[in-house]
Amino acid sequence: MSNFKIHSVESAPEQSQPILEGAKKQMGRVPGLFGVLAESPNTLKAYTQLHQAFSDSSFDAEELTVVWQTINVEHECHYCVPAHTGIAHSMKVDPAITEALRNRTALPTEKLQALHDFTLSMVRNRGNVPESEMVAFFEAGYGQQQVLEVILGLSQKVISNYVNRVAKTPVDKVFEQFAWQG
Repeated sequence: MSNFKIHSVESAPEQSQPILEGAKKQMGRVPGLFGVLAESPNTLKAYTQLHQAFSDSSFDAEELTVVWQTINVEHECHYCVPAHTGIAHSMKVDPAITEALRNRTALPTEKLQALHDFTLSMVRNRGNVPESEMVAFFEAGYGQQQVLEVILGLSQKVISNYVNRVAKTPVDKVFEQFAWQG
């Protein structure tokens, strides 16, 4: 019962098939995460909508990567850390940023470090971020919009990180070169 099926377009529930077809057309494949999520069409739909909404947020590619990878690393997601390393590479994010995030070392700019620290506090404190950390985030140049957008990114990553942990989703071949151990 605990072996989760990784659906193809053909084996997926009918409501999930259009999303999987879209992913296959856009990426040339159905990511393993999507194949697992397809079992629950509403969960797959919610995940893809959250991903799009967060991608369309005020954060640039580096900042998106900081939020995603901070959460992925903290949750020790064996699937998402390699996947987002590859995604960061395709978005032309400085490899020094992805390596710092993967290795839990300092980021190259104070602003990105502030975003990382705030995101990590949000995760670890389950939203109860101390006032001093809120002030530091605002002093780094972020505002209330970005607080809410970090929560949006966290919402997306909770779905993927938790699903991948429960389903033990194998890392997609395209991302195996970025394998990571927490």
